[in-house]
Formats: sequence, C-alpha cells, structure tokens
Amino acid sequence: MIHIILGTRAQLIKMAPIMKEMQNQNIDYNFIFLAQHKETMNSMIEMFGIKKPDVIIGNIDQDITNSRTMALWSMKVITYALLNKNKVFRNDKNGIVLVHGDAPPAFLGALIAKCSGLKVAHIESGLRSFNLFSPFPEEIIRILTFSLTNYYFSPGDWAINNLKKYRGKKINTKENTLLDALHIALKNLDKIEVDIPTQKYCMATIHRFENISEKNKFKEILDIIENISKKIKVLFILHPPTRKKLEEYRLLEKLKENKNIELRPRYDYFEFIKLVINSEFLITDGGSNQEECYYLGKPCLLFRNETERKEGLGKNVLLSKFDKSVIDNFVDNYLKYKFDTLDNNLSVSKMIVNEIR
Repeated sequence: MIHIILGTRAQLIKMAPIMKEMQNQNIDYNFIFLAQHKETMNSMIEMFGIKKPDVIIGNIDQDITNSRTMALWSMKVITYALLNKNKVFRNDKNGIVLVHGDAPPAFLGALIAKCSGLKVAHIESGLRSFNLFSPFPEEIIRILTFSLTNYYFSPGDWAINNLKKYRGKKINTKENTLLDALHIALKNLDKIEVDIPTQKYCMATIHRFENISEKNKFKEILDIIENISKKIKVLFILHPPTRKKLEEYRLLEKLKENKNIELRPRYDYFEFIKLVINSEFLITDGGSNQEECYYLGKPCLLFRNETERKEGLGKNVLLSKFDKSVIDNFVDNYLKYKFDTLDNNLSVSKMIVNEIR
C-alpha cells in the first residue's frame, strides 16, 4: 500500500498533486497528517480536491512555532506512531511511505516508516546547501532523511549527484511537484477573491529560523524592508512564527506605523499565488517561493546567505546575502529580472505515481 506522510503547508502543497493523481488513477492511499501546521490546512485540502487525512497525529490545534514545542511534539508523534503502528499503517508490512522535503515531518515520517518495516520514498530529494546551520534545521533533516530512504525522487542531475553515497534507487524528475501544484492554482485563479492593492506593490515573506530567531538579525532584515518601502508599497505576509517573534521582540508596532507596509496574515495557496502574480517582485527566504517565482518568471530577491535550489538563479532570482548594495540595485532595477512564465507541461506527479504504484 502507498502511505503519504506530511505535516506542513509546504508539504501539502507539493504532495497534493501526487494524491490527486492517485485519486485520478483510482489508487487507494493512506493519508497520515502530522499536524505541525494547523492554520489553513483544511481549506487547502478542499481547494486541491484531495481527501481528508485518514490518520492525524500530533494535533495541538495550533501551528508549532518554537523549538521547545517542536521537541515535545516530535516525541509525541514518534511515541504514538510506534505504539500504534498497525493502526497508523493499516497492518501493512510491505508498503511504501512517501515523505517530502526538509521539514521535521519528513524525517519523522521516514523514521516511523523504517521502524515499521516499510520502504521510504523521498520527494524533492538531494537538495543541499552544504552548510549544517544554514538553513537550520532543514539541512540536518535532509541528511537524516537521505539515510533512511529507498527511493529518491530528485529534481535534476545536480540533486542526483548529491546522493552518490546513498544506496537506493534515484529517479530524476527534472522538476518538482510544485510545478503541478502551480498548474492547479493557475487553473483556479479566476474563482479566487483576494484584496489586491490598486498601486504597485512588492511582497515580503520571512519565516526561516535563522532569520527570525535572533533579535538583531531579524531587526536588520526589518530595517531593509522598511528602506524598500520608501520606494514601493510592501505587502508583508506574516507567518505565525514571524508574528510571534515580532511581538516578542516588540517590533510589531513600528511596522504597523509604517503607512507603506501593509501587514497581512498568511494566505491559502491559491490566494497567495494570485497576489504574487499581481506583484512587482517578491522578497522571501523560502525555497518554495524561489521555485514558484522561477516558474512564474517573477523577480525574486532571496533574503538568505545560501540556497539549496538552482531554480531561477542567474535569471529572475537574486541571492542577496543581505548585501545592501545588491538589494538596492535589485529594487531599482527589478524589471530586468522579469522573465516569461515557464511553459512546461511535464507532470512530475504522474511520473512519481507511475514509478511507485
């Protein structure tokens, strides 16, 4: 049997096309949700037209936003899954478990699958920054997950090359399942209502642990965004951990006072994509956002020192490394980073389903 384990919004967005493809092919699968994220998950499941989870583990009725809660939650997930593995995996002894990416549920899913005697398929495998602490803890999670994997679905030759020392079957999918998710979103945009500013705007979304966990670093990033707001309106999309840190560091009120920065809550995926399409450019520290901008040809300014992804680099995506002169030059000349939308009808999800069915 095929089991899908995920626990974050990004994982749902990228695994939903695989689940939808299995439903289209009338393949039964077991959807196990490790509830690291809670906010907007149900509405996104409905939007993508996939079934609700068969099993939910670790639900605390809110997003997990700090390290201490994450550690306790992880232990709860592992303990419950191993004590109830027959229930969780429907007494399956020969199946395959699909996990995705580099968030904690990827490693936890692979671990409980292995401990239950099942095989592991890792989607979006082989991505590396080669810096254990950037991004943290994602880079460590990748390495741990690689060591437990039997089938590696990788988005390019460069990712495959990063897996040379690991045993198992490597499959080059050329692109990521995010391309399929984006195709689904684009087909539904006309039905989506979202408040789009009448004036030109850019978007900002900052959520990585290494960017928000230390006050001085976070304040430096906010100062840069405030400077950008002097040139163009900024829609600042606040992830729950980001808002929590803004409140903890007492930085939220200053942002609210800036009339050219509009703070907005995290959106459903389709709404977010509609806002990105209508924006001038995106400021982000998110790998998925980098990839989305690459597929959309949207100028993208990465607030990171390293990125594990190749998508868009040297074209529409600029790795800032927080260099203020680089950032200023991008903002002043962002139109030169604009490209046509990538015309690619490849179905990564169909390729994966046909391989594992």
